[in-house]
Amino acid sequence: MLSGPPSLGPLLALGALRSPFKRPRPGVVFSGTGDRLVLPDLRVDLGRLAAYERVCGFPTGEDSLPLTYPHVLGFPLAMRIMSGGGFPLPLLGLVHTSIEITRHTAPAATGAYELTVYVERLAAHRRGTEAVVVTELRERDAVVWESTSTYLARHRTESPPAAEAPPAREPVPVLDEWRLAADVGRRYGAASGDRNPIHLHPLTARLFGFPRAIAHGMWTVARCLAAHGSPPAVRVRAEFRAPVLLPGTVAFASDGARFELRGPGEAGRVHVSGRVDPLTP
Repeated sequence: MLSGPPSLGPLLALGALRSPFKRPRPGVVFSGTGDRLVLPDLRVDLGRLAAYERVCGFPTGEDSLPLTYPHVLGFPLAMRIMSGGGFPLPLLGLVHTSIEITRHTAPAATGAYELTVYVERLAAHRRGTEAVVVTELRERDAVVWESTSTYLARHRTESPPAAEAPPAREPVPVLDEWRLAADVGRRYGAASGDRNPIHLHPLTARLFGFPRAIAHGMWTVARCLAAHGSPPAVRVRAEFRAPVLLPGTVAFASDGARFELRGPGEAGRVHVSGRVDPLTP
């Protein structure tokens, strides 16, 4: 068990330093699979929560946590695992490709919780290896919120990936258009603690091959869900398809169950796609 949440900045720096020495390959294994990091008696910093709500577009001062906020609480624990010397995938270049969130009941912002994070497995992917990371939020021994995230490390595989055909999809009607400021990444980084340099400034983003800073993937999902709304008991699935450059303009689309964030216009590039499904008793 941990006595307090680890600091995210040093973990990101440590993971970056160790990344050049990690050479992922097909069939790589992680001896720490299933080992749980547990943070007991977790309480939410209401000031940081309010900053998060503002930058993501959630109503401020609500009694319950925003749907995506427990991911922010668990992210430092996930980084502690993935920045460790025994974790075989390099933190630099690790791409968050998807997330599934199940909220059984809306957790109160003022509650006390037990937070658990672990790597469930490493899985072969046609472009490399994926780490499947599970986060659980418990209140009085009952899981009230849980998520499964996939993080992809690209490397050579035993057979080259087949060429991808654009997925066929029914059109999702555009409901709104958002102009994103250049400082969205810095504001979200301050609220979440995730100050990855690709999100902060054009200069630091260029060091990693991006022409400008890009929005955090979890900000794009949170912003979509803030606009979409969700019932207290819900399952959300989202895939991160393409980065969102900052500043920029994006279109939010939804047909009630599905949602998308894409470039402006009907033929705009899809950045995030997902769906929201109420949980049945």
